[in-house]
Amino acid sequence: MKKDIILAGVGGQGILTIATIIGDAAAVAGLSLKQAEVHGMSQRGGDVQSNLRLSTDEIYSDLIKQGTADLIISMEPMEALRYVEYLNNEAWVVTSSQPFKNIPNYPDEQQLADEVAALPHVASLPIEDIARQNSMPKSANVILLGMAARYIEILTPEQLRQCIARVFASKGEAVVQLNQQAFDLGLNAVK
Repeated sequence: MKKDIILAGVGGQGILTIATIIGDAAAVAGLSLKQAEVHGMSQRGGDVQSNLRLSTDEIYSDLIKQGTADLIISMEPMEALRYVEYLNNEAWVVTSSQPFKNIPNYPDEQQLADEVAALPHVASLPIEDIARQNSMPKSANVILLGMAARYIEILTPEQLRQCIARVFASKGEAVVQLNQQAFDLGLNAVK
């Protein structure tokens, strides 16, 4: 079994934290893992994209070819649409529905929403609003990971949840519990 995942977003949104959680869970599960990251500006606001390849067999390349990705996990709808040409026919897109307007010529929000909704397999929620409403504004990325957990398939939601405890352990038990709650919110929001 294999799973090729594209993670996308804007600097500062927590895409690389999602990659760390998935990567750690894959390592603990004994899966082969390759990752390639493309960072935009080092400060908040630049594109951040990561290819994450997981497999029960050996992986030879860290890059995902067009037409072969199984899943896009995106913190931002425009960034999700940027990579749809990489998806295979059965692939899913899991994205925030809320734009992060970091450029002056950001596309029309309704047009973006329509394009995302037209995708054959998509889960889209206003994760920033969900995070704020639940007093966890810094955990929108973990809510998104929870939404994507069912579609990762090569790892179980429980394996990802356990990894959240390991990744955030140095920040204390309260932060671990908050992020596990964020994960559960996302997981339970998508059926």
